[in-house]
Amino acid sequence: MQFQGTDAYIADKDLMVAVNAAIKLERPLLVKGEPGTGKTELARQVAAALGLDLLEWNVKSTTKAQQGLYEYDAVSRLRDSQLGDERVNDVANYIRRGKLWQAFETDRKCVLLIDEIDKADIEFPNDLLQELDRMEFHVYETGETIRARQRPIVIITSNNEKELPDAFLRRCFFHYIRFPDPDTLARIVEVHYPGIRQQLLSSALTAFYEIRDTQGLKKKPSTSEALDWIRLLVADEVDPADLRGSAKNALPRLHGALLKNEQDVHLFERLAFMARRD
Repeated sequence: MQFQGTDAYIADKDLMVAVNAAIKLERPLLVKGEPGTGKTELARQVAAALGLDLLEWNVKSTTKAQQGLYEYDAVSRLRDSQLGDERVNDVANYIRRGKLWQAFETDRKCVLLIDEIDKADIEFPNDLLQELDRMEFHVYETGETIRARQRPIVIITSNNEKELPDAFLRRCFFHYIRFPDPDTLARIVEVHYPGIRQQLLSSALTAFYEIRDTQGLKKKPSTSEALDWIRLLVADEVDPADLRGSAKNALPRLHGALLKNEQDVHLFERLAFMARRD
């Protein structure tokens, strides 16, 4: 079972090595990188390339590790008992299976995505240590132990918003997705917009990297924002000549797709003003 990338996802050699190493070691793959560099999409493309089902667990700030295993709905059971419902005699009727349980009970190997794990509480990763390591957990309400029938391929993403515990990191295979170089980003763009004019692509990427490399930028535009911006340039049939020259000389065309806060917009307005004055 080897991942070699897909027609819809440009994966460099190091990323393919990381995915295949994690599969071989049967350890979770922890993927970090800037937002918009394709971490979440990686899990979807791995599942598509290997012909496996995908289960997505999208982590939020309020998410608890227990929710990935199961939840016991005591409120519904109390209500049913007051109504005389016979379902209350079997506590299993009030156990809601989480994403890990669903991944464990499948007869075929699947891909389990735990997306943006760093959004949750700092104890969240520690609370999953044993379950991800042993691929089993205990259901106290029913007394049963749930074991994985087929060990899933676990891909965990992080935007690096907070440090993850060392004990958790030791159990993972780690890969950092670097921001793509111009040649790689050009290939990514051509996958999404086949047949794009090469002059427009070249001018757009030159302008994009000038914007991204501007000193003082609070939020650098990501790959996904570059794709949105180029899509607008194609739709508006922008002349490549309008994109040439330093990005500091004027506020970028359709800048709302690239600059996502007022500080960065003001930065480029000041740079443009200073360039005109000089």
